[in-house]
Amino acid sequence: MTDRYLAGLIVLVGAALIMPQGATGQTPGRTPWGDPDLQGTWTNTTETRLQRPDDLAANQVLTAEERAARDQARLAQHEAPPREGSPGNYNYFWLERGQSTSRPSLIVDPPDGRLPALTPAAQALADALRVTRDSPSYPTHWEEPSVFERCITRGMPATMMPGFYNHNYQILQAPGYVAIVAEMIHDARIIPLDDRPHLPAHVRQWMGDSRGRWEGDTLVVETTNFTDKVTERRRSNAVFGASDAMYVVERFTRVDEDTLDYQFSVTDPTTFAAPWTAWVPMTSMDVPLFEYACHEGNYAMPNMLRGARLQESATATR
Repeated sequence: MTDRYLAGLIVLVGAALIMPQGATGQTPGRTPWGDPDLQGTWTNTTETRLQRPDDLAANQVLTAEERAARDQARLAQHEAPPREGSPGNYNYFWLERGQSTSRPSLIVDPPDGRLPALTPAAQALADALRVTRDSPSYPTHWEEPSVFERCITRGMPATMMPGFYNHNYQILQAPGYVAIVAEMIHDARIIPLDDRPHLPAHVRQWMGDSRGRWEGDTLVVETTNFTDKVTERRRSNAVFGASDAMYVVERFTRVDEDTLDYQFSVTDPTTFAAPWTAWVPMTSMDVPLFEYACHEGNYAMPNMLRGARLQESATATR
């Protein structure tokens, strides 16, 4: 952590201790220093998928009845018994169940609600990852599991996307800074609001390098300087990254006491044929975040490797 970021963290912690929400003299909807107040704990849990399902290709908006029916269908899907030979997966006892939004997908641009096509290079990389994941020898070494499986990060924009559980966030503000703490994988972002430049191009970070500014009541965050080590994209949004050429623009607007309008746009000509934008509404929570004890040491790794080697041995002796 650089001295500048450490200083920002100290300022934020101090602000959280001495200037709580509702402090005397604070204007409703504003921080004591006059910025729009985004602070609080938020969740973006929803049943709406990132991409529009094929059976909703013609729908731009869902009725309340359609939303309820789809929520019920997904509940039944998660509660169904596992197929023969499968140990099964989490049911809704473990998962945080949200509700569908009025839109059939989180992606709002392109208008069809689908991710743009991958570039040939990105498609080749995705195909190679799929072969690796499906191999009976997986994992062959400790670096093969994704950075998500290794409890390092979900990457961007995945950290700000809903998935299956623990998709909760705490936003803190101090003069000149906004911090966003994600419960899942305990990713944390400190976003300066001054006019400082981005880090030098050779400095690459898991979550990129963010700079924020206010446009009216909307916080606009531009992030560059991503690493090329988070390239995997999974259907559940558990991990979702792109290339080191990615450029992400986020917009946070507090609509009312309980609603935060959040949108992000991804531009990455190395990965996608066109830019795309997603809308992920967030609602307030009256509970604190809890520690997500995913461990970067990943104590399961030796057993994963040992199990794969045993499977290889059993296959070789048949």
